[in-house]
Amino acid sequence: SLCASVQAAEPIDPIEPVEVKNPALVELGKMLFFEPRLSRSGFISCNSCHNLATGGVDNLKTSIGDYWQQGPINSPTVLNSYGQIAQFWDGRAKTLAEQAAGPIANPLEMASTHEHAVAVISSIPGYGAYFKAAFGDSKVDIQRITDAIAEFERTLVTPNDRFDQWLKGDKKAITEEELAGYQLFKQSGCTICHNGAQLGGQSFQKMGVVRPYETTNTAEGVKAVSGRDQDRMKFKVPVLRNVELTYPYFHDGAAQTLEEAVEV
Repeated sequence: SLCASVQAAEPIDPIEPVEVKNPALVELGKMLFFEPRLSRSGFISCNSCHNLATGGVDNLKTSIGDYWQQGPINSPTVLNSYGQIAQFWDGRAKTLAEQAAGPIANPLEMASTHEHAVAVISSIPGYGAYFKAAFGDSKVDIQRITDAIAEFERTLVTPNDRFDQWLKGDKKAITEEELAGYQLFKQSGCTICHNGAQLGGQSFQKMGVVRPYETTNTAEGVKAVSGRDQDRMKFKVPVLRNVELTYPYFHDGAAQTLEEAVEV
């Protein structure tokens, strides 16, 4: 069809809605995503830093965790996070479930332990029925908690925006200025890193290619995982979906506006 040929020519694909195979698992994951009792203090949930009301981020330079500690890194959006090459800026988690396990036990974030989180969730009478509906029995363990959160996060896609409508053939869906911006975006080579359905999230790239990126942030990027010096300041390319909402930008949250980010 003409529509398919129009789509095929672009380095960016429309986001597709997610097929839900186990609604009970998604429902449980949603409850756990908003569950502050997974944290030591009983105040911090996944949604605290990945707020679904504000583009899946907290709009802070770097996130605030247990005892108001300033975290080391900018919170990436949870929207359209499924299907990326890995999770976290340094790619240390391969899957969403593996990612979800991290903050629960991170002393700078939710500051609990996996054992304590499991004990707390097990002690809340209402949860049993939801675990049974999702898994077949009411046993609570950390794998089930993180699998459920991941399954909910997988559904957090944002399909059918105006740009996707344009990609699918509706030439009136975006303005002249937006179209000019997209052509420039392609001509400038932005799509080398920001491509696919998510406009990013598929590769690790060095921050500061021409000259070293100046920052007071101590994050080393992929080097923290690989130990290799050549991976210093290599970070996962962020997704550009809903990017207007997910300020401030970069791993250190140094750019407050899109204009500033583009300039850097």
